[in-house]
Amino acid sequence: MSSHRLTHLDEKGQARMVDVSEKETSARTATARAVVKMKPQTLALILSDRVPKGDVLAAARIAGIMAAKRTHELIPLCHPLPITSVTVEFSPDEQLSQIVIEATAKVDGKTGIEMEALTAACISALTIYDMCKAVDREMTIEGVALLEKSGGKSGHFKRGAG
Repeated sequence: MSSHRLTHLDEKGQARMVDVSEKETSARTATARAVVKMKPQTLALILSDRVPKGDVLAAARIAGIMAAKRTHELIPLCHPLPITSVTVEFSPDEQLSQIVIEATAKVDGKTGIEMEALTAACISALTIYDMCKAVDREMTIEGVALLEKSGGKSGHFKRGAG
């Protein structure tokens, strides 16, 4: 058994929001990824802006940014954060017939911003699915992961760095 105490539970095992009032404010950044795999024809439609519902990547970018700002409403016990920046970038890969999404969120705060980056990546992926489901119901969303985070007491983390 791990000696780590679950911070979202009190001594009686009841859910609680972690008290961050004594923590130091620091610049925090997190980047998360999600991958949407699809048929080659679907990717071609997206890249040529011929999806009937409109500009898929523009809509997915806006959805991801909006979702990051609402993470505390979606994930129980997350703190509302004064987010200073959210970016959502897409890397289409025609060889693998997929779009890799990377979302980065930043805050000067007392608690991490990983959930906001993950939420942005996931909602961007779901938006791509929603806008393209009429032409490809076999799309999958995979590889959702935190890629990197910096700031706070736990310091820097980079996936695969050890």
